[in-house]
Amino acid sequence: DKWGSCKLSLCLQSTMRTAGLLFVVGLCLLDVTSSLKICAFNIQSFGESKANNKKVMGILLKILSRCDLCLIQEVRDSKGEVIQALVKDLNRFDKSNPYSYVESERLGRKTYKEQYVYIYRSVLKVKEHYEYPKLEGKGMNETDVFSRGPFIVHFHSPTTLVKDFVLIGQHTSPKTAMKEIDELYAVFKRIYKKWKTDNVIILGDLNAGCSYITAKGWRAMRLRSDPKFHWLIGDEQDTTVREKTHCAYDRIIVHGREVVSSVVPASAQPFNFKEHFHLTEAEALEVSDHFPVEVDLKTNHRYFLRHEL
Repeated sequence: DKWGSCKLSLCLQSTMRTAGLLFVVGLCLLDVTSSLKICAFNIQSFGESKANNKKVMGILLKILSRCDLCLIQEVRDSKGEVIQALVKDLNRFDKSNPYSYVESERLGRKTYKEQYVYIYRSVLKVKEHYEYPKLEGKGMNETDVFSRGPFIVHFHSPTTLVKDFVLIGQHTSPKTAMKEIDELYAVFKRIYKKWKTDNVIILGDLNAGCSYITAKGWRAMRLRSDPKFHWLIGDEQDTTVREKTHCAYDRIIVHGREVVSSVVPASAQPFNFKEHFHLTEAEALEVSDHFPVEVDLKTNHRYFLRHEL
């Protein structure tokens, strides 16, 4: 009998050890499969009045906390307070991995100004950033093409298969969208020369759809005709909130062998927050007239196995 109870005790210990090990492995696998989500969101005219609307901010926090890295466009705040407050709220809302941010100057040809802001989790590091073509300062023609030059940030990401990549964020002006998108090809070339990397993601509200781009315009666009640039958000997608419009204005375009092979298949899509949070069209439009677009990058399994076990 003693022997029987001893065997039972050993058996239980062994089972518990196995269960414990399986639990640890399970935890690792959970982390290993969690990819890095990159988003771009035109939060239509994001300034004080939107920031003071509790309901809108509540929805925004839910949307943004899905992203590990997000390009926010159309930040309209001369005091420079709304992004600080947003990131503070975001870090209270989701304590898992705090957010930081890097912002551009207020950009625009005349009195109308916007800012680009990248909000990113602390696991990511900003290596360098560049406002195009400000730093060149030799009266380059490119300044005439863009209403707001792109805001370009070089990120280091230890948890993904691709360790370093460059984000070129752009919000085009509808009237000159074709020219601006085409000119992003020259921006890519300059960044390649400057930072010696071709792992690039171009993202933002490019106004790349419906009446803003003609058939001739598509054909003439270097970003489109060069097969090395992969347009992950297709022309048939709808990135607009209004029911009556169906346009793929917001895009994610990837370039570079490492980035392209790091994309999680079928992960690039608009995030329809209207449906997801069961909002009416009017409620959704209080947040923005655009849906964010997003893509996931594959995890580097070795990183998590090194850091979790």
